[in-house]
Amino acid sequence: MGRASVAIRADGLADAGLQRFVSVRVFDDHVHRLAALALVEAAVVVASVYAAIVVRFVHFSESFAAFETMSGAAWPRALLVAGVFLLSLAALGLYQLRHRVSFAGVLVRLLLAIGLAEAVLALLFYVAPPFFVGRGVTLLIGLFSFAGLALTRFAFLNVVDEEIFKRRVLVWGAGRRAACIANRLRRRTDQRGVRIVTYLSAPGDDPAVPQAQSVHASALVRLALRHRIEEIVVAMDDRRRGFPAAELLECRLRGIRVTELAAFLERESGRVSVDLIQPSALIFSSGFRCDFLRLASKRVFDIAASLWILAVTLPVALLAALAIYLEDRGPVFYRQVRVGENGRRFTLLKFRSMRVDAEQGGAAMWAAPGDPRVTRVGAVIRRLRIDEIPQAWNVLTGDMSFVGPRPERPEFVEHLTSAIPFYPQRHFVKPGITGWAQVRHSYGASAKDAQDKLEYDLYYMKHHSFAFDLMVLLQTVEIVLFRIGAR
Repeated sequence: MGRASVAIRADGLADAGLQRFVSVRVFDDHVHRLAALALVEAAVVVASVYAAIVVRFVHFSESFAAFETMSGAAWPRALLVAGVFLLSLAALGLYQLRHRVSFAGVLVRLLLAIGLAEAVLALLFYVAPPFFVGRGVTLLIGLFSFAGLALTRFAFLNVVDEEIFKRRVLVWGAGRRAACIANRLRRRTDQRGVRIVTYLSAPGDDPAVPQAQSVHASALVRLALRHRIEEIVVAMDDRRRGFPAAELLECRLRGIRVTELAAFLERESGRVSVDLIQPSALIFSSGFRCDFLRLASKRVFDIAASLWILAVTLPVALLAALAIYLEDRGPVFYRQVRVGENGRRFTLLKFRSMRVDAEQGGAAMWAAPGDPRVTRVGAVIRRLRIDEIPQAWNVLTGDMSFVGPRPERPEFVEHLTSAIPFYPQRHFVKPGITGWAQVRHSYGASAKDAQDKLEYDLYYMKHHSFAFDLMVLLQTVEIVLFRIGAR
């Protein structure tokens, strides 16, 4: 295709009232929306601290003066409490934009998050008595915060679904590739922040989207302006047939974002669609950070965290080991060869949760729902993720990290490498105890599940950072509490 030339036309667009739609994007993307929510909720918690002080010391004419005389300045304590509450909310998965739970489920998570925050505050106050605010004030903070946060969440969940806060999207394409949008973003919670206004049939498409309409490429600009489109997603099946380069360039110059399908789905779903991308898309993409500072900080964190976990969980680990041994007098630990970074094999440690003869003949098998090979003790430690504790030793020795793709068995890797595009690429980072795939996808026990999890793993590899690792670790708490994905 030759160089596209664009004439910025004034053929009645302004006269027809089709000027570029300019909207106020208070929440321009997912990160900004969640950051705004976190700031509002921090303010709610701080206000709850001050309200609790007023109510607790209402019998004093100067309630704040009375409190500060007894405990010191209120604002440092308010900030500390707000920080603990926000971390607890994150740990319960409440800073995910696309929650697939009802509002009642959100309230349950709020209640658990506040209970967790109160427990952490009690520990902090014990360790650092100068920050103590009093039992009565702490209890009132929890009550006021729950009421305030529940109202905030109710408003937020309704506001983010309002049209004014959604980016209006036009999809150029109505064939097989365009249908991936409807399949991937099929739930209402998947479409928070975007509204697919229409699909347009492109030359060469075999229509697969029912609501698609046909339109000439020359009318694309006019249609985008008429419908106040803010983003065009290019999803045509065959770009060699009628690619509207001139029209897309004019739309871009008018301020309309133009996005390729795979990049759009990556942004909206938090995964890299391996069926839609070519190697060049990964080669020329940003991300995949692998500099010394990132690797060093990750390793320092892994060493410190693994030592802390091994020390803190020692009583639980000893009880689990005793229970496993007493049930069938078999070995306590389960050793299994897994594929790690750069394809290197290592021995993964877990508490044994299945019968000793779980894999007679040595054939590798995926776990299944209600797997009869799981022992009674094993069922309990799997639900509570206690069987994963020995993997902290694998982290300490450098075979694993806390956050990364889950390591698979060599037998599965060989099969999945031949069946799934880009599967070997997940071994370019160190495997983890938990990962982005673990917090976004349920337990995988098939090639299809493995591909879904690979897409999340590739997204993690592309965008990984220390902040991303912390977010994954916090959301892993939700996985443990709500038993998501355990088998």
